[in-house]
Amino acid sequence: MTNREFLDYMKTGKPVAAGSPVHEAMHRLSQEAIRITLHLNGRYHTPEEIVAIMSELTGRKVDAGFRLFPPFHTDCGKNLVFGKRVFVNAGCKFQDQGGIRIGDDVLIGQNVVIATLNHAPDPDSRGDMEPGAVHIGNKVWIGANATILPGVNIGEGAIIAAGAVVTKDVPARTVAGGVPAKIIKTL
Repeated sequence: MTNREFLDYMKTGKPVAAGSPVHEAMHRLSQEAIRITLHLNGRYHTPEEIVAIMSELTGRKVDAGFRLFPPFHTDCGKNLVFGKRVFVNAGCKFQDQGGIRIGDDVLIGQNVVIATLNHAPDPDSRGDMEPGAVHIGNKVWIGANATILPGVNIGEGAIIAAGAVVTKDVPARTVAGGVPAKIIKTL
């Protein structure tokens, strides 16, 4: 299975059966992501070098205004899209097989986790996975230690409070916080 075929399948949101060609492609991409992120996290890199490494990881050109403070971890990379002038702080973990789209001028705090896969709830097929893309609008600020779960959309200009666990969509220009996250106020 090619990378394009894998990405096209993941866009459908259909389950990924354990041991299937899609699952095998997922593991192949994970090995590549491990190699690239170990290089990224293993020594100092200039901002320009980080942009080049992230372009290799994602398989697409990353904006020259992108900034990241390592360490950074992902287990795919190829289904991760960054907008312009995105900042990702240290310790973030992005599980992007299901797709992560990050808009322009987004700020992501330390140790943020973005997940795009769930395991099947049926114990007899627990190895199967259910993808759900995460979309983060322009000018969003995600506080430190927040967790964004599969299938969530965060509207433009929203703020996710530190430590929040976001389980459902967050409207534009609102502040969401808590576990599970709830709308605290409108901006």
